[in-house]
Amino acid sequence: MTRRTLATRDAGWAKAFARGLGRAGVRPNSVSIAGLVFAGATCGFFYVAPDVPPGIRALALVIAAATIQLRLLCNLIDGMLAVEEGFSTKTGDINNDLPDRISDVLILVGAGYSAHVSTLGWLTAVLAVLTAYVRVLGGSLGATQHFIGPMAKQHRMFTLTIATLVSAIETMLDMPSRAMPIGLSVIAAGSVMTAVRRTARVVSEVNAR
Repeated sequence: MTRRTLATRDAGWAKAFARGLGRAGVRPNSVSIAGLVFAGATCGFFYVAPDVPPGIRALALVIAAATIQLRLLCNLIDGMLAVEEGFSTKTGDINNDLPDRISDVLILVGAGYSAHVSTLGWLTAVLAVLTAYVRVLGGSLGATQHFIGPMAKQHRMFTLTIATLVSAIETMLDMPSRAMPIGLSVIAAGSVMTAVRRTARVVSEVNAR
């Protein structure tokens, strides 16, 4: 399994959590599916946010921010169960990568609907998937799978989490909804830069053979 470098994997709590889940019989594929469920929940909270009273809208956005982080936690733990705890399977890469792409689309599209900028949400989702496609394409050509940014998955989700929390504050203060469109625009622009950087690395490696 090809993985991005994450300092969090070395954290004591993460190791203990993964070890405990492994001993309890939890396997990586189940955690990957749980991450997809959290992404679906995030999309749902985003989607209903515009149609509910301000107080409930703010709560829905805060919960959406929390489920984004729970999705990331699942992304961390499934890899640790597979590699560090030794529960990898032949289809592990499929179960690890495919739900991630679906999760990206669900979350980013939902974010767009939450602020009435659905077109921007769809565009950002497409660009996010493109960054992953370039990475996997490089691997299929025998090159290194590059996880570089500036808008890799963890950067996208961090930016979106901040935008979501600020959107909740905007709602409570009865301010115009600006944080989410700005956040999605930053993710979209950063995803273009990320795809270009990764493509350049792949082309350089392939040409160097």
